Amino acid sequence: MDTEKITINLGAIDLGQIDLLAEQGYDSNRSDFIRTAIRIQLEKHSNDIRDLLKSPFPQTMESEYSETNINLTTGIVKLGRKELEYFKGKNVKVNIKMVGMLIIDNDVTSELARETIKSVKVYGIIRASDEIKKVILSN
Repeated sequence: MDTEKITINLGAIDLGQIDLLAEQGYDSNRSDFIRTAIRIQLEKHSNDIRDLLKSPFPQTMESEYSETNINLTTGIVKLGRKELEYFKGKNVKVNIKMVGMLIIDNDVTSELARETIKSVKVYGIIRASDEIKKVILSN
């Protein structure tokens, strides 16, 4: 699984308690303890996350194309030239709202992305060239 490194600040007491629990075998190390705590919180709020992702995209008055939404609670969406050319051929612009990872292949040109992707909101990671990121995040 692809991961991202984050940095957090903890007080001495919290950190000491984590170290004690790790030393006693509750988790193998600090990172495992923190990952477990995060997963517990995410599971606790899973219905909230699902509901937040269901919220509608802003509507526009543009009529020269239709729109489709890609909404995922969690997951990976991979879009390449083939998928975006399909949307272009149908005169469809895509709204993407998701938790997880959006991958836009290197075979996608900035022009094709501009023509087919209307909006992007990713709570997580976007894997795309800097040029494509600039296009999709400016929409």
